[in-house]
Amino acid sequence: MADRHLQLQAFGRLLDIMDDLREKCPWDRKQTLQSLRHLTIEETYELGDAILDNNLPEVKKELGDLLLHIVFYAKIGSETNDFDIAGVCNEICDKLIHRHPHIYSDTVVKDEEEVKQNWEKLKLKEGKKSVLEGVPRSLPALVKASRIQDKAKGVGFDWEEPSQVWDKVQEELQELSEEVQSGDHDKIEGEFGDVLFSMINYARFLNINPEDALERTNKKFIKRFQYLESKAGEIGKPLSEMTLAEMDVFWNEAKRF
Repeated sequence: MADRHLQLQAFGRLLDIMDDLREKCPWDRKQTLQSLRHLTIEETYELGDAILDNNLPEVKKELGDLLLHIVFYAKIGSETNDFDIAGVCNEICDKLIHRHPHIYSDTVVKDEEEVKQNWEKLKLKEGKKSVLEGVPRSLPALVKASRIQDKAKGVGFDWEEPSQVWDKVQEELQELSEEVQSGDHDKIEGEFGDVLFSMINYARFLNINPEDALERTNKKFIKRFQYLESKAGEIGKPLSEMTLAEMDVFWNEAKRF
């Protein structure tokens, strides 16, 4: 285990630097909760990219960037006497202790699934009217669908077998096909959304993160398309002037790498 004294010393160093930046740097002094928001989201996505690439040095770097943002928000909060880093830390500590009665109390759980169910029940006791309140409104739709389904599962609202979910996927695909024939764009969009939602549900039963799976495909497509662009450059012919048959030759080559 890492030396706790060194960890606290490093964290204290970051807090001291944050104090200096807020006092002496024109850019840092100007920032607000609102101005930092989009930068924090960007840093979070950069961390996600590093994790997907399994680039551990980059993960370390991006964690530092994200930690800086947390400290920055807490510093701003302390200036208005609304909250500070101590309050932030103590609040999450209290929450973790309260939501882990199987560790800090006498509750007994048999597996991970029961832990998740207890977590959602405790959140309702804390005053939430719906288990879905914990899903941020601004999440991208794909991630939001995954979280919605996880939350519903946490209180027992779920399919019993993967085969049932696959049947639902087939049912939604059939309904989409029927609406495509009708030509009603609004209904087609609705059914397309149902297909995506059911596929995300099926991914959960396969223990696959749909966001990671789609990003993996995105990266694969980018790599192959850029190979195609490179080959087109080698023969001095723009993609816009190549036939699909010509492009397919290079595309199939790219699949071998």
